[in-house]
Amino acid sequence: MKRVNSTPRPGWQAYAESLGFKFHTIDGEPYWDESAYYQFSLRQIEQDLEDVTEELHAMALDLVPDILADEQKLDQLAIPADYRDALAESWQRGDPHLYGRMDLVYDGSGPAKLLELNYDTPTSLYETGFFQWVWLEDQLMRGELPAGADQFNSLQDKLEQAFANLTLPQPFHFTSVRESIEDKGTVDYLLDIATQSGVDSRYIALEDIGSLDGQYYDLQGEPITGLFKLYPWEFMLEEAFAEQVKTSQTLWLEPLWKLLLSNKGILPLLWQKHPGHPNLLESHFDSGKALDKGWLRKPLFSREGANIELVTADGKRLSEPGPYQDAPFIRQRLQPLPSFDGNYTLIGSWVVGDSAAGIGIREDNSLITKDSSRFLPHIILD
Repeated sequence: MKRVNSTPRPGWQAYAESLGFKFHTIDGEPYWDESAYYQFSLRQIEQDLEDVTEELHAMALDLVPDILADEQKLDQLAIPADYRDALAESWQRGDPHLYGRMDLVYDGSGPAKLLELNYDTPTSLYETGFFQWVWLEDQLMRGELPAGADQFNSLQDKLEQAFANLTLPQPFHFTSVRESIEDKGTVDYLLDIATQSGVDSRYIALEDIGSLDGQYYDLQGEPITGLFKLYPWEFMLEEAFAEQVKTSQTLWLEPLWKLLLSNKGILPLLWQKHPGHPNLLESHFDSGKALDKGWLRKPLFSREGANIELVTADGKRLSEPGPYQDAPFIRQRLQPLPSFDGNYTLIGSWVVGDSAAGIGIREDNSLITKDSSRFLPHIILD
């Protein structure tokens, strides 16, 4: 694994916008960055990332029945009591799941370690599944990449297969909050994939969803019987909007049971069940004590590095602000992100259904990956 400087494609920004990638630059700073790429060997991809991703995914799914059978675990995960029965019913019905992303720390030489699961509303989907593949093909054609370069990226193909194989109510709606360009771009991408897979797909802004007699409705007054939502369950269940979740006939993607796996509390539960596993980091529910050297603290529900605090082995303390100050926390043994030319690198490994489907790479000048962290493409070369 190495970081290789690269020549950006001329005019790539205008090209990106023509393809719907309107969030390639955020607040004047580059989000998509093709001035470099990461190079992996096939062995690193297959053994250290692909196989590990599927093993960790299976371990996480295996925890769900344990959690549902234990009120203490549900308490530790801060699952609202009013929705526990509905969550259990969602699992017992076998409500289908579509995708997820796990964040891994990996430097190319040691076992990849799980940092967290993003299994409800993971983003960076479009840039992983589509735009970095376009970059690969363009750079091969221009001679900017070595002949034979490939990419660990079957994300779009697997999503197409998943939508084709899922039994979904028709029409099937997709939603996101109105003001988020990034969320809308992600949802548009998924909606287009679903449409190409034969799904009658429709978009509705989250703010436009109505309800009547325990059922959700769109602006045309049609019942929403299937809905992909890029909006976190933990937010939804705190709002009046959720009152109909228990009564509606809506099939959700992601299903309600995914609330368990998108929770950072899954990390100490994984460690309790698999202590010493080479791909896990020691994790515990937070006791409130000050952090020791070599540990980090993060909320059960947080996004883009918000409210993470860590203390390095030499005693340096780093933290990110955010809105989760009063949330329950976990603590995790710190495995610092590897630094390549001063860039701290995080690997997002995707799962579609139960199969590993590709990786996306984020980098930052800090040990904490944030919403402003850059996305870089990658290649496989042996």
